[in-house]
Amino acid sequence: MSDIKSISLDKFKSLIEINTRINLSYGDSRALLASILESVMCMVQCEAASLLLVNREDGRLHFSIALGPKGAEVKKIKVDKNSIAGWVAQNKQSVVINDVGSDPRFNSSVQDKTDYISKNMIAFPMCVGDECVGVIELINKASDIPFNDDDLMMLELLGKQAAIAYENARKYRSNMFEIDALHNAMNAGRDYHTFIAKSPAVLSILDNIDEASSTNSSVLIIGESGVGKELFAEQVHLRSLRRDKPFVRVSCAALSPALLESELFGHVKGAYTDAVSDVKGRFETADGGTIFLDEIGELPLALQSKLLRVIQERKFERVGSSRTVSVDVRIIAATNRNLEDMVHSGTFRNDLYFRLNVLTLNVPPLRERKEEIEPLCALFLDKFKKETHKNFEGFSESALSAIYSYSWPGNIRELENTVERACIIGRPPFIQVGDLRLPVKKTESGIQGEIQNCVSEIASSEDVSLKNALNAFKKKYVLKILEENGWNQTAAAKVLGIQRTYVSKLISELGIRN
Repeated sequence: MSDIKSISLDKFKSLIEINTRINLSYGDSRALLASILESVMCMVQCEAASLLLVNREDGRLHFSIALGPKGAEVKKIKVDKNSIAGWVAQNKQSVVINDVGSDPRFNSSVQDKTDYISKNMIAFPMCVGDECVGVIELINKASDIPFNDDDLMMLELLGKQAAIAYENARKYRSNMFEIDALHNAMNAGRDYHTFIAKSPAVLSILDNIDEASSTNSSVLIIGESGVGKELFAEQVHLRSLRRDKPFVRVSCAALSPALLESELFGHVKGAYTDAVSDVKGRFETADGGTIFLDEIGELPLALQSKLLRVIQERKFERVGSSRTVSVDVRIIAATNRNLEDMVHSGTFRNDLYFRLNVLTLNVPPLRERKEEIEPLCALFLDKFKKETHKNFEGFSESALSAIYSYSWPGNIRELENTVERACIIGRPPFIQVGDLRLPVKKTESGIQGEIQNCVSEIASSEDVSLKNALNAFKKKYVLKILEENGWNQTAAAKVLGIQRTYVSKLISELGIRN
């Protein structure tokens, strides 16, 4: 290898600039890594470059960043560990190959799918400590000239910096999750939930809450069931001047109208058969603080007028008493129902609706807050792996893909229940896609599209015989079911409607590889 003194001044300046960026930039690691790849492509003068990350679970690789003529196409392709990149990852050694097609480690699967011919290449293992986390490849030197030791030296220098950038970003991401959790725990205390805010929509809601923090205006939180309306109510209280006073929660759907009135406003001894003593209601308990009325749309009309008076005058009477009680309470209400429609139908008071609807917080569903899915999964996994006494390290790549693809109609509550179920039935170290038990729903057009793509691919092959077509289709279909079920042959057999032993036979006969 050439001595480092042979590096030109321009290249040396580029190395210093990249090093400076690595030490200053932790948030957008992908953009930084892409910039490093672009720099090395320019310095070495090659056609294409890619960064493949290693799946810790099975050793397979996938393209994280791909630059060059077929960059967009290769992003969806998984790379077998029996390949040049796989060999580099396993052996943690760089290679310079100037005749790729004749190398025994060469796997043509990517080339076959993209029609991009790899003539020569350099591959470098991106290591963090003793672990290879990825592989950087440079493909096809310009002007069809061979790669040399100078090119390898440049890749190794930049590759080491890419590893530093990757590790910095990983630690930053992990630390930020922990800091967020600690920050919320410190602010909220034991009686409050951890609050995760990553999406622009949620951060915008928090800005609105902060702007209204010094007021005592009523707040109406609307959103689908399971989106975490109670958590937003907690944030309204915790960010207000009442944060050191009580935060009292009431579900308006949990009790009968008679019991709900007593629950909210209290009662005096003798108010009804079981009233053996005076009892404070939730409004008196919340005096000086905040009361959260969940599912306000279920509040009976008879109680709506009494609630309206509390909002207007901060006064009420306990059940069975004529003595007026005064309270200083901020009211937060939440519902997944359309209160305007209820007003028009006469089931919700118009004046109460406008009294509640001073500041409205419209909480988006989880499918519109995908930035929060991964930290929520990490939070729930940490919770339930402790409860189930199982040492899970995380989610498999296929499980995470399924989680991001699912629409989550039950929102955060459904996600939490799914992770809990996966921890109960799954086996460490990773949660598999089959453990999630997510419903698989595909539109007719989506299925037809997959079939059409498969038919087109088979028809374009050299062997278009019926036997080859049937075997090719069976291979793709069985492979897809296996991937969706985390390569659990028993689960795949149930989906396919065949015996597990026959699944094993098909894997062997069709040459299906994980």
